[in-house]
Amino acid sequence: MAITTSDDTRTAGARVSSAALLGHLRSALERPMASHHLVTAASGLLLALGMMMVLSSSSVYAYVNFGGDSYYFVKRQIVFLALGLPMAWVLSRMKLGALRVLGWLALFGSMLLLVLTYTPLGVNVNGNRNWLELGTSFLRLQPSEFAKVAIVLWGADVLARKEKLLDQPKHLVLPYLPMTMLLALLVMFQGDLGTAMVLVAIILGVLWMVGAPKRIFAALLLAGVAAVGFMVVRSPNRVDRFLGFLNPEADRLGVNMQPSIGIEAIASGGWWGLGLGASRQKWGSLREAHTDYVFAVIAEELGLFGSLAVLALFLVLGYAGLRIALRSDLPFCRYLAVGVTTWFMFQALINLAVVLRLGPVMGVPLPMVSYGGSALLANLIALGLLLACARNEPAAREVLTGRRNRQSKPRLTTVVGGRP
Repeated sequence: MAITTSDDTRTAGARVSSAALLGHLRSALERPMASHHLVTAASGLLLALGMMMVLSSSSVYAYVNFGGDSYYFVKRQIVFLALGLPMAWVLSRMKLGALRVLGWLALFGSMLLLVLTYTPLGVNVNGNRNWLELGTSFLRLQPSEFAKVAIVLWGADVLARKEKLLDQPKHLVLPYLPMTMLLALLVMFQGDLGTAMVLVAIILGVLWMVGAPKRIFAALLLAGVAAVGFMVVRSPNRVDRFLGFLNPEADRLGVNMQPSIGIEAIASGGWWGLGLGASRQKWGSLREAHTDYVFAVIAEELGLFGSLAVLALFLVLGYAGLRIALRSDLPFCRYLAVGVTTWFMFQALINLAVVLRLGPVMGVPLPMVSYGGSALLANLIALGLLLACARNEPAAREVLTGRRNRQSKPRLTTVVGGRP
Protein backbone atom coordinates (compact mmCIF):
# COMPACT_ATOMS: atom_id res chain seq x y z
CA MET A 1 0.00 0.00 0.00
CA ALA A 2 1.47 3.36 -1.09
CA ILE A 3 1.72 6.08 1.52
CA THR A 4 1.14 9.66 0.37
CA THR A 5 3.29 12.19 2.19
CA SER A 6 2.58 15.87 2.71
CA ASP A 7 5.40 16.74 0.25
CA ASP A 8 3.71 14.68 -2.46
CA THR A 9 0.41 16.42 -1.73
CA ARG A 10 2.01 19.87 -1.98
CA THR A 11 3.75 18.91 -5.25
CA ALA A 12 0.51 17.66 -6.76
CA GLY A 13 -1.27 20.81 -5.60
CA ALA A 14 1.41 22.99 -7.18
CA ARG A 15 1.06 21.10 -10.47
CA VAL A 16 -2.69 21.54 -10.43
CA SER A 17 -2.44 25.25 -9.66
CA SER A 18 0.19 25.75 -12.38
CA ALA A 19 -1.96 23.90 -14.89
CA ALA A 20 -4.98 25.97 -13.86
CA LEU A 21 -2.97 29.21 -14.19
CA LEU A 22 -1.74 28.24 -17.66
CA GLY A 23 -5.28 27.33 -18.63
CA HIS A 24 -6.61 30.73 -17.52
CA LEU A 25 -3.75 32.48 -19.35
CA ARG A 26 -4.39 30.50 -22.54
CA SER A 27 -8.10 31.24 -22.28
CA ALA A 28 -7.43 34.97 -21.83
CA LEU A 29 -5.09 35.08 -24.85
CA GLU A 30 -7.71 33.39 -27.02
CA ARG A 31 -10.16 36.25 -26.54
CA PRO A 32 -10.75 38.35 -29.68
CA MET A 33 -9.48 41.61 -28.17
CA ALA A 34 -6.53 40.12 -26.28
CA SER A 35 -3.88 41.72 -28.52
CA HIS A 36 -5.53 45.12 -28.15
CA HIS A 37 -5.57 44.78 -24.36
CA LEU A 38 -1.93 43.65 -24.23
CA VAL A 39 -0.74 46.67 -26.23
CA THR A 40 -2.89 49.06 -24.20
CA ALA A 41 -1.78 47.69 -20.83
CA ALA A 42 1.96 47.47 -21.61
CA SER A 43 2.19 50.86 -23.30
CA GLY A 44 0.02 52.53 -20.67
CA LEU A 45 2.26 51.29 -17.85
CA LEU A 46 5.39 52.35 -19.75
CA LEU A 47 3.97 55.83 -20.34
CA ALA A 48 3.00 56.19 -16.68
CA LEU A 49 6.40 54.96 -15.53
CA GLY A 50 8.10 57.29 -18.02
CA MET A 51 6.23 60.33 -16.73
CA MET A 52 7.10 59.43 -13.15
CA MET A 53 10.78 58.87 -13.96
CA VAL A 54 11.06 62.07 -16.02
CA LEU A 55 9.86 63.96 -12.96
CA SER A 56 12.26 62.14 -10.67
CA SER A 57 15.35 62.22 -12.89
CA SER A 58 15.02 65.79 -14.17
CA SER A 59 13.95 67.67 -11.04
CA VAL A 60 17.46 68.61 -9.87
CA TYR A 61 18.73 69.60 -13.31
CA ALA A 62 15.57 71.63 -13.98
CA TYR A 63 15.79 73.40 -10.60
CA VAL A 64 19.39 74.46 -11.22
CA ASN A 65 19.06 75.49 -14.88
CA PHE A 66 15.49 76.80 -15.19
CA GLY A 67 15.00 79.31 -12.40
CA GLY A 68 14.16 76.91 -9.59
CA ASP A 69 11.35 75.17 -11.52
CA SER A 70 11.82 71.48 -10.68
CA TYR A 71 8.80 70.59 -12.81
CA TYR A 72 10.05 72.23 -16.03
CA PHE A 73 10.63 69.04 -18.00
CA VAL A 74 7.69 67.03 -16.69
CA LYS A 75 5.28 69.87 -17.50
CA ARG A 76 6.49 69.90 -21.10
CA GLN A 77 6.21 66.12 -21.24
CA ILE A 78 2.63 66.30 -19.96
CA VAL A 79 1.75 68.77 -22.74
CA PHE A 80 3.04 66.41 -25.43
CA LEU A 81 1.31 63.46 -23.77
CA ALA A 82 -1.95 65.42 -23.76
CA LEU A 83 -1.48 66.13 -27.48
CA GLY A 84 -0.44 62.61 -28.40
CA LEU A 85 -3.07 60.55 -26.58
CA PRO A 86 -6.05 61.92 -28.57
CA MET A 87 -4.05 61.44 -31.77
CA ALA A 88 -3.39 57.81 -30.85
CA TRP A 89 -7.07 57.26 -30.02
CA VAL A 90 -8.24 58.73 -33.34
CA LEU A 91 -5.66 56.76 -35.36
CA SER A 92 -6.62 53.51 -33.63
CA ARG A 93 -10.22 53.92 -34.86
CA MET A 94 -9.59 55.23 -38.35
CA LYS A 95 -10.43 53.14 -41.38
CA LEU A 96 -7.47 51.43 -42.98
CA GLY A 97 -8.05 53.25 -46.26
CA ALA A 98 -7.61 56.59 -44.51
CA LEU A 99 -4.45 55.36 -42.79
CA ARG A 100 -3.00 54.35 -46.15
CA VAL A 101 -3.58 57.87 -47.48
CA LEU A 102 -1.92 59.29 -44.37
CA GLY A 103 1.13 57.18 -45.16
CA TRP A 104 1.82 59.19 -48.31
CA LEU A 105 1.29 62.48 -46.48
CA ALA A 106 3.66 61.30 -43.74
CA LEU A 107 6.32 60.33 -46.29
CA PHE A 108 6.43 63.66 -48.12
CA GLY A 109 5.85 65.66 -44.94
CA SER A 110 8.73 64.05 -43.06
CA MET A 111 10.97 64.36 -46.13
CA LEU A 112 10.23 68.10 -46.28
CA LEU A 113 10.92 68.53 -42.56
CA LEU A 114 14.21 66.65 -42.87
CA VAL A 115 15.29 68.87 -45.77
CA LEU A 116 14.42 71.98 -43.74
CA THR A 117 16.97 70.96 -41.10
CA TYR A 118 19.66 71.82 -43.68
CA THR A 119 18.29 75.41 -43.90
CA PRO A 120 18.65 78.22 -41.32
CA LEU A 121 15.63 76.70 -39.53
CA GLY A 122 17.83 73.75 -38.52
CA VAL A 123 19.35 73.75 -35.04
CA ASN A 124 22.46 71.94 -33.80
CA VAL A 125 21.96 69.97 -30.58
CA ASN A 126 24.86 67.94 -29.16
CA GLY A 127 26.69 68.16 -32.46
CA ASN A 128 23.79 66.88 -34.61
CA ARG A 129 21.80 69.18 -36.89
CA ASN A 130 18.60 67.22 -36.46
CA TRP A 131 16.19 69.77 -34.96
CA LEU A 132 13.83 72.42 -36.34
CA GLU A 133 13.09 75.50 -34.24
CA LEU A 134 9.83 77.15 -35.28
CA GLY A 135 10.01 80.53 -33.58
CA THR A 136 10.50 79.36 -29.99
CA SER A 137 12.36 76.63 -28.15
CA PHE A 138 9.05 75.07 -27.10
CA LEU A 139 8.17 74.51 -30.79
CA ARG A 140 11.36 72.58 -31.46
CA LEU A 141 10.77 69.39 -33.44
CA GLN A 142 12.98 66.45 -34.32
CA PRO A 143 11.84 65.40 -37.82
CA SER A 144 13.76 62.12 -37.71
CA GLU A 145 11.27 60.80 -35.14
CA PHE A 146 8.40 61.33 -37.58
CA ALA A 147 10.49 59.77 -40.36
CA LYS A 148 10.09 56.49 -38.45
CA VAL A 149 6.31 56.84 -38.66
CA ALA A 150 6.57 57.60 -42.38
CA ILE A 151 8.71 54.55 -43.14
CA VAL A 152 6.39 52.26 -41.18
CA LEU A 153 3.08 53.58 -42.52
CA TRP A 154 4.00 54.34 -46.14
CA GLY A 155 6.07 51.17 -46.48
CA ALA A 156 3.16 49.01 -45.26
CA ASP A 157 0.86 50.57 -47.86
CA VAL A 158 3.27 50.17 -50.79
CA LEU A 159 4.17 46.58 -49.98
CA ALA A 160 0.52 45.65 -49.39
CA ARG A 161 -0.42 47.01 -52.83
CA LYS A 162 2.30 44.83 -54.38
CA GLU A 163 1.46 41.75 -52.32
CA LYS A 164 1.05 39.47 -55.35
CA LEU A 165 4.24 40.75 -57.02
CA LEU A 166 6.65 40.58 -54.08
CA ASP A 167 8.16 37.33 -55.33
CA GLN A 168 9.82 39.43 -58.05
CA PRO A 169 12.87 41.33 -56.68
CA LYS A 170 12.25 44.45 -58.78
CA HIS A 171 8.78 44.90 -57.30
CA LEU A 172 10.11 44.18 -53.83
CA VAL A 173 12.87 46.77 -54.16
CA LEU A 174 11.06 49.52 -56.10
CA PRO A 175 9.88 51.97 -54.87
CA TYR A 176 10.19 50.81 -51.24
CA LEU A 177 13.94 50.70 -50.81
CA PRO A 178 14.92 53.93 -52.65
CA MET A 179 12.39 56.07 -50.76
CA THR A 180 13.00 54.59 -47.32
CA MET A 181 16.77 54.62 -47.72
CA LEU A 182 16.56 58.27 -48.83
CA LEU A 183 14.93 59.11 -45.49
CA ALA A 184 17.62 57.13 -43.66
CA LEU A 185 20.38 58.95 -45.56
CA LEU A 186 18.85 62.36 -44.80
CA VAL A 187 18.91 61.44 -41.11
CA MET A 188 22.44 60.05 -41.33
CA PHE A 189 23.77 63.22 -42.97
CA GLN A 190 22.34 65.16 -40.03
CA GLY A 191 24.86 63.29 -37.90
CA ASP A 192 22.24 61.23 -36.06
CA LEU A 193 23.74 57.77 -36.44
CA GLY A 194 21.60 56.07 -33.78
CA THR A 195 18.28 57.12 -35.34
CA ALA A 196 19.52 56.16 -38.81
CA MET A 197 20.30 52.68 -37.48
CA VAL A 198 16.75 52.41 -36.09
CA LEU A 199 15.34 53.38 -39.51
CA VAL A 200 17.43 50.73 -41.25
CA ALA A 201 16.34 48.16 -38.65
CA ILE A 202 12.68 48.97 -39.40
CA ILE A 203 13.32 48.46 -43.12
CA LEU A 204 15.02 45.11 -42.49
CA GLY A 205 12.26 43.97 -40.13
CA VAL A 206 9.54 44.66 -42.70
CA LEU A 207 11.55 42.97 -45.48
CA TRP A 208 11.96 39.93 -43.23
CA MET A 209 8.18 39.75 -42.80
CA VAL A 210 7.72 40.08 -46.56
CA GLY A 211 10.16 37.20 -47.16
CA ALA A 212 12.85 39.10 -49.03
CA PRO A 213 15.72 37.08 -50.56
CA LYS A 214 18.86 36.70 -48.48
CA ARG A 215 20.95 38.59 -51.04
CA ILE A 216 18.92 41.74 -50.38
CA PHE A 217 19.52 41.39 -46.64
CA ALA A 218 23.23 40.81 -47.24
CA ALA A 219 23.51 43.86 -49.49
CA LEU A 220 21.69 46.08 -46.99
CA LEU A 221 23.78 44.81 -44.06
CA LEU A 222 27.04 45.39 -45.93
CA ALA A 223 25.92 48.87 -46.96
CA GLY A 224 24.85 49.59 -43.38
CA VAL A 225 28.16 48.45 -41.88
CA ALA A 226 30.07 50.54 -44.43
CA ALA A 227 27.92 53.60 -43.68
CA VAL A 228 28.36 53.19 -39.92
CA GLY A 229 32.12 52.82 -40.34
CA PHE A 230 32.24 55.93 -42.52
CA MET A 231 30.19 57.96 -40.01
CA VAL A 232 32.39 56.84 -37.12
CA VAL A 233 35.69 57.50 -38.86
CA ARG A 234 34.75 60.99 -40.06
CA SER A 235 33.75 62.17 -36.56
CA PRO A 236 36.45 62.48 -33.85
CA ASN A 237 33.71 62.42 -31.20
CA ARG A 238 32.38 59.06 -32.44
CA VAL A 239 35.90 57.67 -32.66
CA ASP A 240 36.45 58.63 -29.01
CA ARG A 241 33.16 57.02 -28.00
CA PHE A 242 34.00 53.81 -29.82
CA LEU A 243 37.52 53.65 -28.35
CA GLY A 244 36.08 54.43 -24.91
CA PHE A 245 33.68 51.52 -25.27
CA LEU A 246 36.57 49.21 -26.14
CA ASN A 247 38.58 50.45 -23.13
CA PRO A 248 36.12 51.27 -20.30
CA GLU A 249 38.87 52.25 -17.84
CA ALA A 250 40.31 54.99 -20.06
CA ASP A 251 39.38 58.67 -19.61
CA ARG A 252 36.82 58.13 -16.85
CA LEU A 253 36.46 61.89 -16.47
CA GLY A 254 35.89 62.42 -20.19
CA VAL A 255 34.36 60.16 -22.79
CA ASN A 256 33.74 57.33 -20.30
CA MET A 257 32.28 59.53 -17.58
CA GLN A 258 28.59 59.05 -18.45
CA PRO A 259 28.83 55.28 -19.04
CA SER A 260 30.78 54.80 -15.79
CA ILE A 261 28.32 56.82 -13.71
CA GLY A 262 25.40 54.97 -15.34
CA ILE A 263 26.86 51.63 -14.28
CA GLU A 264 27.46 52.96 -10.76
CA ALA A 265 23.82 54.04 -10.58
CA ILE A 266 22.63 50.60 -11.67
CA ALA A 267 24.94 48.83 -9.21
CA SER A 268 23.92 51.02 -6.27
CA GLY A 269 20.23 50.18 -6.76
CA GLY A 270 20.58 46.63 -5.47
CA TRP A 271 17.52 44.41 -5.34
CA TRP A 272 14.84 46.96 -4.42
CA GLY A 273 16.48 50.30 -5.15
CA LEU A 274 17.09 53.41 -3.09
CA GLY A 275 13.49 54.53 -3.33
CA LEU A 276 11.56 56.69 -5.79
CA GLY A 277 13.22 60.11 -6.02
CA ALA A 278 16.27 59.04 -4.02
CA SER A 279 18.76 58.79 -6.90
CA ARG A 280 22.20 60.18 -6.05
CA GLN A 281 23.62 60.31 -9.57
CA LYS A 282 20.96 62.73 -10.85
CA TRP A 283 22.49 65.45 -8.65
CA GLY A 284 24.74 66.63 -11.46
CA SER A 285 26.85 63.55 -12.19
CA LEU A 286 24.50 61.93 -14.75
CA ARG A 287 23.82 64.78 -17.18
CA GLU A 288 21.45 62.84 -19.47
CA ALA A 289 19.54 61.28 -16.58
CA HIS A 290 16.09 62.14 -17.96
CA THR A 291 16.82 61.26 -21.61
CA ASP A 292 19.31 58.60 -22.74
CA TYR A 293 20.17 57.32 -19.24
CA VAL A 294 16.73 57.22 -17.67
CA PHE A 295 17.01 53.44 -17.30
CA ALA A 296 20.04 53.94 -15.03
CA VAL A 297 17.89 56.10 -12.72
CA ILE A 298 15.13 53.48 -12.82
CA ALA A 299 17.63 50.81 -11.74
CA GLU A 300 19.04 53.05 -9.01
CA GLU A 301 15.69 54.05 -7.54
CA LEU A 302 13.61 50.92 -8.19
CA GLY A 303 16.38 48.30 -8.14
CA LEU A 304 16.54 45.01 -9.99
CA PHE A 305 12.81 44.48 -9.49
CA GLY A 306 11.93 47.74 -11.24
CA SER A 307 14.44 47.10 -14.03
CA LEU A 308 13.03 43.65 -14.74
CA ALA A 309 9.51 45.08 -14.69
CA VAL A 310 10.49 47.54 -17.45
CA LEU A 311 12.06 44.75 -19.50
CA ALA A 312 8.94 42.61 -18.99
CA LEU A 313 6.69 45.41 -20.25
CA PHE A 314 8.77 45.78 -23.42
CA LEU A 315 8.69 42.02 -23.94
CA VAL A 316 4.89 41.99 -23.58
CA LEU A 317 4.64 44.84 -26.08
CA GLY A 318 6.95 43.02 -28.49
CA TYR A 319 4.99 39.78 -28.12
CA ALA A 320 1.71 41.61 -28.73
CA GLY A 321 3.09 43.32 -31.84
CA LEU A 322 4.32 40.07 -33.39
CA ARG A 323 1.07 38.36 -32.40
CA ILE A 324 -0.91 41.03 -34.25
CA ALA A 325 1.27 40.65 -37.34
CA LEU A 326 0.99 36.86 -37.40
CA ARG A 327 -2.75 36.77 -36.75
CA SER A 328 -3.67 39.45 -39.27
CA ASP A 329 -5.22 38.45 -42.60
CA LEU A 330 -4.56 41.91 -44.10
CA PRO A 331 -1.07 42.49 -45.60
CA PHE A 332 -1.20 46.20 -44.71
CA CYS A 333 -1.78 45.45 -41.02
CA ARG A 334 0.80 42.68 -41.07
CA TYR A 335 3.60 44.91 -42.37
CA LEU A 336 2.51 47.87 -40.26
CA ALA A 337 2.54 45.85 -37.03
CA VAL A 338 5.98 44.41 -37.80
CA GLY A 339 7.36 47.87 -38.57
CA VAL A 340 6.11 49.39 -35.32
CA THR A 341 7.26 46.41 -33.26
CA THR A 342 10.73 46.42 -34.83
CA TRP A 343 11.00 50.14 -34.14
CA PHE A 344 10.17 49.87 -30.44
CA MET A 345 12.16 46.72 -29.76
CA PHE A 346 15.34 47.70 -31.64
CA GLN A 347 15.40 51.22 -30.23
CA ALA A 348 14.89 49.88 -26.70
CA LEU A 349 17.66 47.34 -27.32
CA ILE A 350 20.10 50.07 -28.39
CA ASN A 351 19.26 52.27 -25.40
CA LEU A 352 19.61 49.43 -22.89
CA ALA A 353 22.85 48.25 -24.51
CA VAL A 354 24.34 51.73 -24.12
CA VAL A 355 23.25 52.08 -20.48
CA LEU A 356 24.57 48.60 -19.62
CA ARG A 357 27.86 49.31 -21.44
CA LEU A 358 27.20 46.66 -24.06
CA GLY A 359 27.59 49.22 -26.84
CA PRO A 360 29.08 52.68 -27.49
CA VAL A 361 27.08 55.80 -26.63
CA MET A 362 24.63 56.65 -29.45
CA GLY A 363 22.10 59.08 -28.00
CA VAL A 364 18.96 56.96 -28.57
CA PRO A 365 16.11 57.46 -26.05
CA LEU A 366 14.11 54.66 -24.44
CA PRO A 367 10.69 54.56 -26.18
CA MET A 368 7.78 55.98 -24.12
CA VAL A 369 10.01 56.38 -21.05
CA SER A 370 12.73 58.94 -21.86
CA TYR A 371 12.03 62.66 -21.98
CA GLY A 372 11.42 64.17 -25.42
CA GLY A 373 8.36 65.76 -26.98
CA SER A 374 8.94 64.73 -30.60
CA ALA A 375 9.83 61.19 -29.57
CA LEU A 376 6.76 60.89 -27.35
CA LEU A 377 4.42 62.17 -30.09
CA ALA A 378 5.91 59.75 -32.63
CA ASN A 379 5.65 56.87 -30.15
CA LEU A 380 1.99 57.62 -29.44
CA ILE A 381 1.21 57.83 -33.16
CA ALA A 382 2.87 54.45 -33.65
CA LEU A 383 0.86 52.99 -30.76
CA GLY A 384 -2.33 54.26 -32.36
CA LEU A 385 -1.39 52.52 -35.60
CA LEU A 386 -0.59 49.29 -33.77
CA LEU A 387 -3.94 49.41 -31.96
CA ALA A 388 -5.69 49.94 -35.31
CA CYS A 389 -4.05 46.73 -36.54
CA ALA A 390 -5.13 44.93 -33.36
CA ARG A 391 -8.73 46.02 -33.93
CA ASN A 392 -8.52 44.57 -37.45
CA GLU A 393 -7.52 41.06 -36.44
CA PRO A 394 -10.15 38.68 -37.89
CA ALA A 395 -11.74 37.76 -34.56
CA ALA A 396 -11.55 41.32 -33.21
CA ARG A 397 -13.02 42.71 -36.42
CA GLU A 398 -15.94 40.31 -36.17
CA VAL A 399 -16.65 41.25 -32.57
CA LEU A 400 -16.43 45.00 -33.22
CA THR A 401 -18.62 44.73 -36.33
CA GLY A 402 -21.26 42.81 -34.36
CA ARG A 403 -21.11 45.40 -31.59
CA ARG A 404 -21.64 48.26 -34.04
CA ASN A 405 -24.52 46.44 -35.69
CA ARG A 406 -26.25 45.92 -32.34
CA GLN A 407 -25.84 49.59 -31.45
CA SER A 408 -27.20 50.79 -34.80
CA LYS A 409 -30.18 48.37 -34.91
CA PRO A 410 -33.47 50.21 -34.04
CA ARG A 411 -35.13 49.08 -30.82
CA LEU A 412 -38.61 47.55 -31.20
CA THR A 413 -41.26 48.26 -28.59
CA THR A 414 -44.67 46.70 -28.03
CA VAL A 415 -47.71 48.89 -27.46
CA VAL A 416 -50.03 47.55 -24.70
CA GLY A 417 -53.09 49.50 -23.66
CA GLY A 418 -52.01 52.60 -25.59
CA ARG A 419 -48.65 52.79 -23.79
CA PRO A 420 -45.28 51.56 -25.11
